[in-house]
Amino acid sequence: MHIAVCIKQVPDAKNVRIDPNTNTLVRQGVESIINPFDLFAVEAALKIKDADGTTRVTVMTMGPPQADEALRETLSRGVDDAVLLSDRAFAGADTWATSTTLAAAVRKLGSVDLIICGKQAVDGDTAQVGPEMATLLDIPYATFVKKIEILDGGHLKVTRQTDEGVEVWKLPSPALLTVIKEVGEPRLPSLRHKMRAKKAEVPVWGAAALGLDPEKVGLLGSYTQVVRVFSPPRRGNRVMIEGALDEQVEQLYGYLKEAKVPGL
Repeated sequence: MHIAVCIKQVPDAKNVRIDPNTNTLVRQGVESIINPFDLFAVEAALKIKDADGTTRVTVMTMGPPQADEALRETLSRGVDDAVLLSDRAFAGADTWATSTTLAAAVRKLGSVDLIICGKQAVDGDTAQVGPEMATLLDIPYATFVKKIEILDGGHLKVTRQTDEGVEVWKLPSPALLTVIKEVGEPRLPSLRHKMRAKKAEVPVWGAAALGLDPEKVGLLGSYTQVVRVFSPPRRGNRVMIEGALDEQVEQLYGYLKEAKVPGL
């Protein structure tokens, strides 16, 4: 079995800043980490590999050259191979352009039985890339997966967590899954894998290597753009209610009645 895992390197949430001119995240000079949800995707793939010694796990990410660090971190956790998708043509991509690039990389990998992604990225928070990739690859997918079982006959049994409860689905492979934290706590890097990760050769694929038209990826291939980013205006007319509890209740009632709140 060959599993492809898609990860993203994101700015550490503690240091996020927005460029007022481009309305994009400032990444230079800001510490980057692997998107936390993607670590659960890596763990899900490694758990399958642990149960079946023939499984191979390949991790890929689209990003600038420094995203190589994120890939090597996954290698240090036990991943077999890593691929960096990096090209100036990929810059400024929205979710559709990103999905187009990742789907092309999956095709280039060849025989992939399962694709696993985190449920969403903490910088964009759209949760769109996984389903869009599956659409482009014309394969079935399931989101918010908390448990994965490999069945005989090339099928998967997955348990999904929804707002209404739990659902159990059976999917043929190849398929794509987005997973949540309940799939398993990410393991720590091991010394043996760290040594291998340092020496590993991580291939870099650009638009030409993927057979992609530069006008169909990155900013040029994006259907959506961030036009403006702004903080919501502060609300005025704030009133601090003080005094004993019964006095506060009386004051609050008076303010609500003055505002003509229905039912008062």
